[in-house]
Amino acid sequence: MALDPAQLQQAAKDHLWMHFTRHGSYQDNDVPVIVRGEGAYIWDANGKKYLDALAGLFVSQLGHGRADLAEAAAKQAEQLAFMPLWSYAHPNAIELAARVAGYAPGNLNRVFFTSGGGEAVETAWKLAKNYFKLTGKPMKHKVLSRTIAYHGTTQGALSITGLPGLKQQFEPLVPSTFRVPNTNYYRAEEHGSPPGFSLEEFGRWAADQIAVQIENEGPETVAAVFLEPVQNAGGCFPPPPGYFQRVREICDEYDVLLVSDEVICAFGRLGHMFGCERYGYEPDMITCAKGITSGYAPLGAMIASDRLMEPFQEPGAMFAHGYTFGGHPVSTAVAMANLDAFENEHVLDNVKDNEAAFRATLERLKDLPIVGDVRGDGFFYGIELVKDKATKETFTAEECERLLFGFVSKQLYAEGLYCRADDRGDPVVQLSPPLNCTQEHFDEMEQILRVVLDKAGSLL
Repeated sequence: MALDPAQLQQAAKDHLWMHFTRHGSYQDNDVPVIVRGEGAYIWDANGKKYLDALAGLFVSQLGHGRADLAEAAAKQAEQLAFMPLWSYAHPNAIELAARVAGYAPGNLNRVFFTSGGGEAVETAWKLAKNYFKLTGKPMKHKVLSRTIAYHGTTQGALSITGLPGLKQQFEPLVPSTFRVPNTNYYRAEEHGSPPGFSLEEFGRWAADQIAVQIENEGPETVAAVFLEPVQNAGGCFPPPPGYFQRVREICDEYDVLLVSDEVICAFGRLGHMFGCERYGYEPDMITCAKGITSGYAPLGAMIASDRLMEPFQEPGAMFAHGYTFGGHPVSTAVAMANLDAFENEHVLDNVKDNEAAFRATLERLKDLPIVGDVRGDGFFYGIELVKDKATKETFTAEECERLLFGFVSKQLYAEGLYCRADDRGDPVVQLSPPLNCTQEHFDEMEQILRVVLDKAGSLL
């Protein structure tokens, strides 16, 4: 028997351990309970409607309530509900691997399925270490990633993550991970860039710091560098022109593998199937998840170059790694239907056709004193909030807590906008709507944000 809203509230508080959640805040408040979705909107248990301006969690590329994806899942579950990929295969996994490889750049033709993004990152690091052991460079095991970057919550992926606040309570973690500067041009000098650099000069400087770190650690010990096309944590940092081309040169020079972590950026978020296409670089591996099924079933993947597969094709060789639900028959069936919809409905074209309008609509907010920067690409943006626009002064930890979580986050939701207020780095509001959104949705986001951020500015 289905629970009524009051029963759902009590059961949630008594039994459900939610993710990244301050449970103490719900002792005297209701837990938000979302019960259905349609298109770009979701509804809670009380019948209130919200614009889903985060695509769930950078996931729902096609929006909610898609009968075609639900039917693909149901049809597959009736035919073959489960089969692992441990020395066996099933048609959906084979066909999806070929299709994904066809979308991927260059010779990234080998697709290893996982359940989600963190597992894909784990897979990429394990493959990098295993590959170099098999090719006569066993000391290569260290990885580099950028400051404030998020790469997942499993022990390895969390070690690669550049957010100390998420890591300290779980230490000791996996050793041998090191940080390099991110591409936040708005705060370039604060993060070590020489003063007065143009965007291109800053990008060259930031890329060159990867070479400096490789030299510091010893090139014979560094296996890989993990970079998102647009870094999520901190509020959407796009790469400066030429940044990834220089990173590619550095990785080739030192025989370091370039991993493009595209758990968020792949499958249309930036107007391309893969973010590396947008910025013109070819990595050695891509990690992806989320948008591959538009959230209608869990699935992730690590896509590797043919070169990385070669030592595992020798007699007796094996990559001793896998997941029970990686490449699940239902999930891969949903992914195929999702990609059919991408092509049939010209989803990538919609992002490309509307991204300039999305940017322009959000940039209207820059007339508010509290809005310091609006940045991003495609359908993926961050709005950085500042205490003083002229000096770029940010908020203290106490001010951020009171403003961002005490007011902005709650008020946006109360006004009918589901998005994300985030203080991993400087305080930002993040927006990542479904990829079939258009100007009417952009205007709705801007109008609600304007009301809430204007009120927030008056609280300073």
